[in-house]
Amino acid sequence: MKAVVIRTFGDPEGLEVVEVPVPVPAPGQVQIATEAIGVGGVDAVIRRGTLAAYGFREGHLLGSEVAGRVTAVGEGVDASWIGLRVWAFTGLSGGYAEQAVASVEDVLALPDGLTGAEAVTLGGSGVVAHFALDRARFTPGETVLVRGAAGSIGITAVQLAARYGAGAVAVTTSSVERGARLRDLGATHVLDRSGADGPDAPAGFDVVIDVVGGPQLPLFLDKLNSNGRYVAVGVVGGQPPADFGMRLVDAFRRSLSFATFSSDTVPGPDRQAVRSSQFADAAHGDLRTVVHEVLPLDQAVLAHREMDAGEVFGRVVLAP
Repeated sequence: MKAVVIRTFGDPEGLEVVEVPVPVPAPGQVQIATEAIGVGGVDAVIRRGTLAAYGFREGHLLGSEVAGRVTAVGEGVDASWIGLRVWAFTGLSGGYAEQAVASVEDVLALPDGLTGAEAVTLGGSGVVAHFALDRARFTPGETVLVRGAAGSIGITAVQLAARYGAGAVAVTTSSVERGARLRDLGATHVLDRSGADGPDAPAGFDVVIDVVGGPQLPLFLDKLNSNGRYVAVGVVGGQPPADFGMRLVDAFRRSLSFATFSSDTVPGPDRQAVRSSQFADAAHGDLRTVVHEVLPLDQAVLAHREMDAGEVFGRVVLAP
């Protein structure tokens, strides 16, 4: 079968389409013929070699979430899964392929009315957005800033904050056009990437959800109100400065809080319950997914080029 691996760390051109054996489901796993494969920020971080110290090596088969039809099950898995259309989390590898395997605990049947592309746009990002707001102890009436709102996590966070009764939902983005699209999704104020250009925006925020990280993170810590909470859910813009914590110490009397968040720390059943609810909402049109485009699997290089260039609004999806 065809799959996409990292031939060399670095630019998107380091990705390569190769032939690999079809994976066989182990006990507790299902095999899925993929129809949609999500291209996420973590894929780009792994591709660049940023996480090599954590065991990722050249030759790694990218991809963490897929949608498709179950074609086989491993020992101990109910055969009734076979033939079902599902969303699945494959870990941090194995998704960029014509066939994938996943633990049955990380598989969810898709409701009617939800496409595979929509499922991989919402499946991982929606859970992160939901629990990041929970980690921030967000309450109705508070002001929220979503940094890096044009990606699938940010788009969902904007919608959820608005739905949960935020007093204001500000976003950072790179263009007027993107700002208009985010307003349509629930944003009330649009800032540029540095957090400026919002003359009517709140002077400070109770909650910041940050997908970007990078060298400008300390500037956004400064935008927290007293007792404000900052939750970093990604580092697609790179690691923050090593001394960024000094901003918190300098503002000691304002009682600011900083946290990182990974959905890996949420119990599996809790993740699946939220995901199931969000899939149902999306199928009924109550939660919007934004698919930037669907590309063939063998155009993964183009997908990553567009992501690196900041051209993606929502999520790019690959299709075998």
